Amino acid sequence: MKTNNIEVSSRDNFGSRFGVLVAMAGSAIGLGNLWRFPYLMGENGGAAFIIIYLVFVFVLCLPIMFSEFILGRRSQSNVFGAFRVLAPGSKWGIIGIFGVLASICILSFYSVVGGWSIEYLVKAVLFDFTRAGSEANHATMFSDFVSSPVKPLLYHLAFMALTAFVVLAGIKKGIEKYTKMMMPMLFVMVIIIAIRSLTLEGAGAGVSYMFKPDFSKVTSGTFLAALGQAFFSLSLGCGTIMTYGSYVSKDENIMKCSAYTSIADTLFAIIAGCAIMPAVFAFGISPGEGPGLVFITLPRIFASLPLGGVIAILFFVTLLLAALTSSISLLEVFVSYLIEEFKMKRGGAVAIAFGIILLLGCFCSLSQGAMSGVKLFGMNIFDLFDYVSSNVLMPIGGLLIVIFVGWRLGKTAAFDELTNHGTLKIPQWLLETVFFIIRFVAPVTIAVIMIF
Repeated sequence: MKTNNIEVSSRDNFGSRFGVLVAMAGSAIGLGNLWRFPYLMGENGGAAFIIIYLVFVFVLCLPIMFSEFILGRRSQSNVFGAFRVLAPGSKWGIIGIFGVLASICILSFYSVVGGWSIEYLVKAVLFDFTRAGSEANHATMFSDFVSSPVKPLLYHLAFMALTAFVVLAGIKKGIEKYTKMMMPMLFVMVIIIAIRSLTLEGAGAGVSYMFKPDFSKVTSGTFLAALGQAFFSLSLGCGTIMTYGSYVSKDENIMKCSAYTSIADTLFAIIAGCAIMPAVFAFGISPGEGPGLVFITLPRIFASLPLGGVIAILFFVTLLLAALTSSISLLEVFVSYLIEEFKMKRGGAVAIAFGIILLLGCFCSLSQGAMSGVKLFGMNIFDLFDYVSSNVLMPIGGLLIVIFVGWRLGKTAAFDELTNHGTLKIPQWLLETVFFIIRFVAPVTIAVIMIF
């Protein structure tokens, strides 16, 4: 079989089942868990948000993940080429373009935040947060840094260089090798931080806030925030699942792998909440602080903790690793597209993708300072990229994917992939339920929430 004149057998692939799981989990687990999830939870009633989020993840988003996995593995191609293989001569390739654009858009601002995590890791190693008299300077420390015209750009460059280094090595020797090392470290470190946070005096209020639902704070915006967070956190609609799925062997269980990825992502998000919220309440800080919760509020907490300097180092290493595991998958979407659609070698594709995202990221970074006066649709460039990717490109991409699988690819082909050509004994009722969600529930729900 050939895909865009490329022999499928010549494509680099994951070398082990564990490699597939950690790569998929790494794609899902990222800044969405440590940066966005705690503050969205804080703004939307704590446990009430978690419940709505979990319903979206396991009822709606998991079947969408199955759909992306099906398309990637069945086509053994990049996000654009997949539709040329599965729907030759049609216009369905537009879905792949949405995926490529979403990955570029996300990584452009995501890599800027990744650069912030490097800067804050350096500050933690130098014990800047715990130095005498530093408590009053944490807010200005962050604002002065992000508004600087040069320093954030250098850290943005450093973060993108780390990402490109891993992707340049390929799937087996790069993405799989490094995520196998990073993901266990990530879980161990966030658990250590959570244990320390939960043992603080007054931490019980934070635990209660997280796990005791308060639906009085739920608004229509809560549902959109939960859906957007689920898409963002699970990397749906931006091509990463489809791209990674194309590197997975035909005997891998798609449903199990997707379920394990969703469980790992959700578990990590909740542990991250346990690492942050109890400490926030223990020190009498508002849980709805927004993105500043990570870069302004937590350093204040570290300054007041016994061994706070060590905990700060652990936290920002965790933040950096989480950012890297996701940025690697986002960059691979663009790189695989360039390799297969333009017949490029991996080195050249990585260089071009690196250059484009580095440039766009510079505009995102400068919009926090020197270019803060530049507004598009009432937003600065950073916020615009965040909004367009999370609320437009990813949901539309997810919507078109489930429509394609449900109505164009069809039940027979979908069941063929989910059961590995009939070799897996999956209950018929479960297959029918999943396909019903893919065909009817998912498109209607995404469309209604987006319109609303």
